[in-house]
Amino acid sequence: MEPASVERLRVLFQSDDYIVVDKHWDIRIDSKMWYEKNTVQAQLRHRFPHLADPNTYYGFRFCHQLDFSTSGALCVALNKAAAGLAYRCFKERTVTKAYLALVRGLVEEEIQNLDFSIGKNTSEGKTHMMCVEGTDGCENSKPCQTALTVLEYGLYDGEPVTKVLLQPFTGRTHQLRVHCSAIGHPIVGDFTYSSGTDDGPFRMMLHAHLLHIPLDPKPMLVCAGDPFLPSVDPNWLPQHSLRPLKATVDALLYHRMDEQRQGKERERDRARQKEENRVNKSRKEESEEQTKQCKEWLREWVGVS
Repeated sequence: MEPASVERLRVLFQSDDYIVVDKHWDIRIDSKMWYEKNTVQAQLRHRFPHLADPNTYYGFRFCHQLDFSTSGALCVALNKAAAGLAYRCFKERTVTKAYLALVRGLVEEEIQNLDFSIGKNTSEGKTHMMCVEGTDGCENSKPCQTALTVLEYGLYDGEPVTKVLLQPFTGRTHQLRVHCSAIGHPIVGDFTYSSGTDDGPFRMMLHAHLLHIPLDPKPMLVCAGDPFLPSVDPNWLPQHSLRPLKATVDALLYHRMDEQRQGKERERDRARQKEENRVNKSRKEESEEQTKQCKEWLREWVGVS
């Protein structure tokens, strides 16, 4: 609950190619505003001045984004090649991400898939927001999917809330915030998507808990812990636990890895079938050519006779 500062940076993982930090809930990743000194970029420059790349605008290559008010695992590439490898994983949607959130109210359906297309809100005074398809002023909406799993029910400042695990399958702007709001359970502390009513908590309760990037040859798996515990925030009072976080995340990862394994097997099968078809076609064409030549030789032989 301490405020962010340039000196306070928690590193979760570090290698020759990547650094993963636990982003604070009250700090931007980067900023072009001269007056905004407190950013993750500034924290990295302060802690790792020798790793900053002068060929980049910010000094460090951020592999993905987290909202200003979202905390948790944020991956930074330390060179162009590493950035390219990570970017490819994000682009191909092979990265597994899981977020923890406290949402308003009691979510009755314990496991559900949120499938709402999201677009830009063009309504006056709301152009900084996204919205679900069908909302007045919603433009250029795109498909968007999130898996929601209920972990616990409890109270926050005496009000009923639900602790959930959110797994985004797409990467739209404000996706998790918009999806939770769309089902009537906005994230605690989300001033923007609660129509400006949820301004009591000290932060928005959304945290990037898990990040798995299937890099070759060694995948990256990083966990940013759980900030939504009574020992961290006494305003949160769990009352009824449905499923433990670790077991839920382990099952999510197992299912995701199994999906990717099956996907790779299907790709290999398609490649093998394609090669077999190519070989068979080549053999057929070769056989047809040989037959044609034999017929020509036969006609020439008969003619000579």
